[in-house]
Amino acid sequence: MPVSIATIKNKLDDYLGKPLTVVVQAGRKKTVSRHGILRETYPAVFVIELNQEENAFERVSYSYTDILTKNIRLDFED
Repeated sequence: MPVSIATIKNKLDDYLGKPLTVVVQAGRKKTVSRHGILRETYPAVFVIELNQEENAFERVSYSYTDILTKNIRLDFED
């Protein structure tokens, strides 16, 4: 597991433009999965463009601390 925010950002930079599944902790024992493409990385957040057939909104952003604290999980479709 990456141990710093800079390491997480550097790893995500390698996956720009790749399809992925985001699994978000939505409460107690509840998760939500969304499919999309990693579009942009910024110093504090990254942006995922979501699949429009499955989601009501176009883009979503998360902070790198969400990955570090395991609030979200990213599964890339390699």
